[in-house]
Amino acid sequence: MLGVTEDSTHPFPSPAPDSAPAPDGAAAPATPPTTPESSERSAFSRASDALQRHRAPSEVWGDEREAVSLALRWAAEHTTVATDPKTTARSAAELQAAVGETITEDGIGAARAMELFDSVLLPATRAAEDPMNLAYIPAAPTRAAVAFDTVVSAANVFGGVWENGAGAIFAENQVLRWIADLLEWPAESAGVFVSGGTMGNLSALATARDHALRARGRRPEGGWALACASTAHSSVASAARLLDMDVVTVPIDDRGHLTGEALEGVLAADPRICAVVASGGTTNAGIVDDLASVIPVAHRHGAWVHVDGAYGGAALAAPSAKGRFAGIQEADSFIVDPHKWLFAPYDCCALLYRDPRPAAAAHSQHAAYLDSIDRGESNPSDLAAHLSRRTRGLPLWYSLATHGTAAYSAAVERCLASARTVATAIEASEHLELLLEPELSVVVFRRPGWTPVAYRRWSQRLAKEGTLLCLPTAFAGEIALRLAFVNPQTDPAAVIDVLERTMHAADGS
Repeated sequence: MLGVTEDSTHPFPSPAPDSAPAPDGAAAPATPPTTPESSERSAFSRASDALQRHRAPSEVWGDEREAVSLALRWAAEHTTVATDPKTTARSAAELQAAVGETITEDGIGAARAMELFDSVLLPATRAAEDPMNLAYIPAAPTRAAVAFDTVVSAANVFGGVWENGAGAIFAENQVLRWIADLLEWPAESAGVFVSGGTMGNLSALATARDHALRARGRRPEGGWALACASTAHSSVASAARLLDMDVVTVPIDDRGHLTGEALEGVLAADPRICAVVASGGTTNAGIVDDLASVIPVAHRHGAWVHVDGAYGGAALAAPSAKGRFAGIQEADSFIVDPHKWLFAPYDCCALLYRDPRPAAAAHSQHAAYLDSIDRGESNPSDLAAHLSRRTRGLPLWYSLATHGTAAYSAAVERCLASARTVATAIEASEHLELLLEPELSVVVFRRPGWTPVAYRRWSQRLAKEGTLLCLPTAFAGEIALRLAFVNPQTDPAAVIDVLERTMHAADGS
């Protein structure tokens, strides 16, 4: 992990003049050797101080130039530094011993706080964007997006209503329009950026439930319910609990898809179901449900269709994969997490509605101090379960505006190609077994003969070495491994080499 230092004892010393006279009678302090790195840091600190010269010290917070310079310099350096995928988490007791109490009456100072963050706290985390991090659904933001996230924080825009954040919201809406065009949705469709897929699913399903209540006039006996496959993301069940909705599980076909044929009987038997959640790329295996058959069946029974594309929805940007989403044009709501596969930093989920009016009816907040809001403009707070929000869609906007949508399509295609390449190698291997052809960029496989202990031993060893992050999962009732390719910098040949070199042993050692 990164440990940027200017000398061996104080990673982030206070900005100081280039030279200062020693007190009378005292020997001049030793001058540390100048390196290109230290010169760059000194130049950055001088530039930062110069930029702040018109900002008078606060009567409350005092002179914050040092704190600002240290933080901005670290952010600038870290944005350009390579990462590693080591598992480096430490226990709370270990961190307490190393860090001590940082929240004190008088404060510990900016230099000490930054030193602790850089040398202790950050190294106890794991890099999500490393090319060999293939566990869970990692993240691989562009450096442009990461850098612009600092701009978003510095701008400190309230992004809930147009009156406060018009320009920033306008830029976010251009990104949302790009996504809506990928969905082939009409011009009146609209959306909002929320924190993540869990909040996106919750807000969409709250809209579906409210829309059903308005359409039907009353809550059904036994309460509301939603239908989804057993492969739906865990956040769907969580949202159902929060919304007091039952979850009705629909059987999947032999390839793992939710289909209209299976859904038909479930909806006919249970009139409480007001929403159907379909997957636009399951997290575990990257499977896209049969949207072309699911959506018309759901609509025929008066159910709202929400497509959870938190991970896989980014594949809409890839011409080679877009056909898997046939039928999505008629869905009612959709989410995709740009922090997963659209190369934005945490946290960022795009929630879109084909018709935003039911969402506004469900989520608009009213109070004496809010009733003067211009509801004729785009107010993101009207479209999800929130009021205050940062303009978290702007890093994606900046990166898209910088690189262009063609570069994004090419990056997604590259991840898809990497998954296919590794899957082909696994299929040809004598000691590995591919469990299904990847539909998107998740590869699921197993090592015949290995016990659960062997899988965990192999995974933990490679994680601690920083070689590869690949965690055991379950697929079709059996333990398996999965690789999630969402970083276009991942070299499939390097992944294949690791699998070939490390998985021959019969016990995972």
